[in-house]
Amino acid sequence: MKTEFDNLRLNSQHQYDTDSNGDKQVVKIYCDDVLIAKQVKVKKSIRYFAVKNYRDFLTH
Repeated sequence: MKTEFDNLRLNSQHQYDTDSNGDKQVVKIYCDDVLIAKQVKVKKSIRYFAVKNYRDFLTH
């Protein structure tokens, strides 16, 4: 999912937002103001979340 997440984040048609609070960092990716993916880092743990059809938003 890391590579797919990076592809979503680096797509020029998408916007992303980063929020940090202590040990927690959240990166959210939007397409047309709709949240399509999220990465949550807490200390050394990284979790990825995405909408069901996130692959439709990937760049090739």
